[in-house]
Amino acid sequence: MHRRPFALIGAAAALCCAVATGTAGASVREARPATAPIYLDPGYSPAERAADLVGRLTLAEKAQQMNSSQAPAIPRLGVAAWGWWNEAAHGVARLQTNTNANPPILTNTTSYPVDLAMGSTWNPDLVHQAATEIGNEAREVAPNNTQDLDFYSPTVNLARDPRWGRNDETWSEDPTLTAALASQYVNGLQGQDESGRLPKSADGYVKALATLKHFAANNSEYNRRTGSSDMDERTLREYYTAQFRDIIQRSNPGSIMSSYNRVNGVPAAANVHLMDTLARQTFGFGGYFTSDCDAVYEIQAGHHWQPPGASAPLDQYGRTAYAITAGEDLDCNQGYHDAYNYGNTVPGAIAKHITTQTGVFNENDVDVSLVRLFTARFQTGEFDREDQVPWVREARARLAPGTWTNSDANNAVTETPERLDLARQAAEQSLVLLKNSAVAGTKDGLLPLKVPSSGAYKVAVIGAYADPSSLYLGGYSSNQGAPGVAKEVNAFQGVKAAVQKINPAATVDYYPGVTGTTLDTVDAASVAAAKDHDVVIVVAGTDAKTANEDSDRKTLALPGAQSSMISQVAAANPRTVVYLETMGQVDLGDFQSRVPALLWSSYNGQRQGSALASVLLGDTDPSGRLPFSWYGDVNQLPAIGDYAIRPTPTSKGRTYMYFTGDVTYPFGYGLSYTRFSYSHLRAERSADANGTLHVTADVTNHGDTRGTTVPQLYVSTPFEPAAKERPLKRLEAFQKVTVGPHRTERVRLTIPVSKLAFFDEASNRYVVDRGTYELRLGTSSGDADVAARASVRIGGTLRPTPAVVTAKPAQPGDAAQGIVQRVTFAQGAIVDPQLTVSTRDESRYGYITRGASVPLPAGLTVSYRSDRPQVVRVDRDRTIRTVGSGVATVSATVHYNGGTASVSFVVRVA
Repeated sequence: MHRRPFALIGAAAALCCAVATGTAGASVREARPATAPIYLDPGYSPAERAADLVGRLTLAEKAQQMNSSQAPAIPRLGVAAWGWWNEAAHGVARLQTNTNANPPILTNTTSYPVDLAMGSTWNPDLVHQAATEIGNEAREVAPNNTQDLDFYSPTVNLARDPRWGRNDETWSEDPTLTAALASQYVNGLQGQDESGRLPKSADGYVKALATLKHFAANNSEYNRRTGSSDMDERTLREYYTAQFRDIIQRSNPGSIMSSYNRVNGVPAAANVHLMDTLARQTFGFGGYFTSDCDAVYEIQAGHHWQPPGASAPLDQYGRTAYAITAGEDLDCNQGYHDAYNYGNTVPGAIAKHITTQTGVFNENDVDVSLVRLFTARFQTGEFDREDQVPWVREARARLAPGTWTNSDANNAVTETPERLDLARQAAEQSLVLLKNSAVAGTKDGLLPLKVPSSGAYKVAVIGAYADPSSLYLGGYSSNQGAPGVAKEVNAFQGVKAAVQKINPAATVDYYPGVTGTTLDTVDAASVAAAKDHDVVIVVAGTDAKTANEDSDRKTLALPGAQSSMISQVAAANPRTVVYLETMGQVDLGDFQSRVPALLWSSYNGQRQGSALASVLLGDTDPSGRLPFSWYGDVNQLPAIGDYAIRPTPTSKGRTYMYFTGDVTYPFGYGLSYTRFSYSHLRAERSADANGTLHVTADVTNHGDTRGTTVPQLYVSTPFEPAAKERPLKRLEAFQKVTVGPHRTERVRLTIPVSKLAFFDEASNRYVVDRGTYELRLGTSSGDADVAARASVRIGGTLRPTPAVVTAKPAQPGDAAQGIVQRVTFAQGAIVDPQLTVSTRDESRYGYITRGASVPLPAGLTVSYRSDRPQVVRVDRDRTIRTVGSGVATVSATVHYNGGTASVSFVVRVA
């Protein structure tokens, strides 16, 4: 039986003055015979089933279901235990199969390149492929192939400062690139196509649930649990939350994780503006919010937060009440915790009638959160017959159920040849060629290496990171036991195999380069040996000891004596290639000018050695591009705790968009083995603010080998005065394209003009500047890399058509009791949907939050319909009324300025 299409149910609010219509033309489903509870009937939607199940729980049971680690089983209702804290940043890595503890790390699951390495691929299609396989492997190793299928991935905070300890978990410094890539991670993991839709074969079920993290502006480790990220609203909207917005709208992620920090003084875990006003009402997020682990605890312990109007800092009950009413549905209750959590404070907090920023905390708030949580679980197919859920059937066809175990006994069975090959492809495309100069005996550059097919040929592979006993794979990786390590390929192994495949008589030697537990001593023997080889490949890097979660970098220097070793090796042998596998930018020091060839990637997965060899030997054209600016001197940057982006009298700003200092390599930079040109850039001469720009250009490969390049389109506003503080340029579109030798390919890029808008704080909405914009097509963001320019005149203003509608249904009398919204209504009750309407320019109307409602604009109309009129009826006088027991979905469609937008909400009638 086909279920209703998967749809996440949004929430928000409205004024009751909107026009409503009756049920004419509504799609009506008849209630099924009462042979099973509604929550076990797949004929109902996931949200309807969730509402029915939540209505059967006691308050104590409800509270326990709001803990991540784990939500306990409820045997009387057939509800299994569910662990919410699971990890899959670059491969499924942790599953919450235990209680009241951090989730166990998995053993021998496939590890792909980390997010920053995937970011340097600039390839959304490839990200989708990798995430698809991560989701498949997650289904294979999940208990019964049906449990614990929410994953706290991906991280989509921006790499705005190279000192941040978690840069390797990010995709880039740019919201546009991050959204393009991470949205495909969400789509792949959840089983959706690249347009964000579930295929028909999914039968309405999601494969897994992705979690965007950390919302928002959580980009410094030294103060991440106690600090405040302070900025103006424009910076918050245009930079720190823009990628969240775009991913929500492209991919419908199942959940979002709030961050530990405060934003402008308010803890993110209790921040109504972030979670409700922005994520739900403005961006259209319809899933559930989880705290970081233990961000709810930190409201009290780290921030000592005393909300405006409160008589004292919040205690364990106050933090629970404020978090839940702000929209924090789930308490990730392990990490930095005390004895309290949602599970043991919700009943007490309700009994205290705590007044929060939205109303009086009550059981209806709990019901709303639980419907979101159980909706997510129903979407995975957990409660349905296993033979009805395609993802379960497919996982069991690949791996017999019950045969996978979290130990070496699994023999790395899910690390299949196909997945390992995909990890290799991703690693190849992540490699960025930063430098490739000619040396004696070469015409264009040292790379690719020319290995003779016979005769003597000696290669030295040098460096502590070149031949470790087991690869460092980045944060949130699975553990590789003996079977997994056997499937790894490090740099030395990869180079040796590739070179000797070409020339079996070749010698490939390994030397450590540096010694000591901190790599603090240059190994003189390694330097001496370098002289006697035809080519030297030095592998240098960083790892978790350099920086990690909870620890920023104090310096960007390579750890230990690696930099000195590189310089000495290059002096000994001018045919030296350096590969840097690091968490981000590092100081290049003296060796940048000494070595002819330089490659970079972040932590590059299990098959990194094969990928490196493929690029070094020319089997693969290096197609990686930097996803961040490689600053000339990190001391030019403001303090890491300064969250401003735009330049000030004392700061040069951040990111390629605003930074006015020097960079060693610009954002988007990367070389190829062939020569490309971009030409014939064309776009409309003029466009309206509500229109779309269509841009075409020709990409020509002038070389003798096939190659891959990434045309990048940047837009600037040269007509605006400095007082407007517009960016120097913004990436608006890109395309990765492979072109054969001496061939030309045409690329086509489209940009909705609305994407060029800036947030105007005075009017609290986005505005498109009117004037002549410059389009720059280049190989990077650098001015020297602009290949073609064009201009377009933009006119008009954004038409405020409806974009997002949300609802906070309530009944008469609720407001007087401080009840903001509810799921359960009595028979004969009037349902006030309390709609909020966000328009295309992100203006908001209707019910925003307590005391902040804005009248709906004149001319806006709303039509309602109920899918089960025998439960909830829309009368001809436009009244929504409960008439019978059960559950029903009410849909509200807003019409305004020629546009429409809709929302659905569930009503349970007791």
